[in-house]
Amino acid sequence: MKTLYTMTLTALLAAALTQAAALAQQQSNPGYSGQHTRDIKALSADEVSQYRAGAGMGYARAAELNRYPGPMHVLELADRLALSPDQRAATEKLMHTHKAEARAIGEKLVDAEHALDRLFAQSAASEAALAGQVRAVAVIQGEYRLAHLETHRRMRAVLSNEQVNRYVQLRGYGENRSHDAGLHGNPHKH
Repeated sequence: MKTLYTMTLTALLAAALTQAAALAQQQSNPGYSGQHTRDIKALSADEVSQYRAGAGMGYARAAELNRYPGPMHVLELADRLALSPDQRAATEKLMHTHKAEARAIGEKLVDAEHALDRLFAQSAASEAALAGQVRAVAVIQGEYRLAHLETHRRMRAVLSNEQVNRYVQLRGYGENRSHDAGLHGNPHKH
């Protein structure tokens, strides 16, 4: 009986030591491993590419999930939303204008992140320089987000209430109307 107890205790101890070793390895090798080779340490190549392309990246989620459609998805669903020729033209114009603006801001954001990275790479991150560059990045991030949110706001004004309702349904967002009942779509369009 004592041998079975000793074998069980030894097996449990070995399992605990294995788990402890794995945890210690995780702690000594944090999640940034391999990222030191990036051109801009804080952004992946995919993120740089998305910013430069003016991609949404979730910046307009507050609008999208509160019944303010985005023009890209409206165009994807144009037939199912029964867009009129004028609505389609207005949506295409909004999309092209927005993409140009978002790409320009995205490029500025990538440049600002690169400048922030250089402060550390060149050992030039004084308190003042760091504060100034972080603020510059934050302002541009705000501009990027505003551009996306404003586009959604403008898009909603192009659609009727019924089209907004259909959009919400097609995108799978359900019918949560508790917080803004009566404020769906453009109240002047029927």
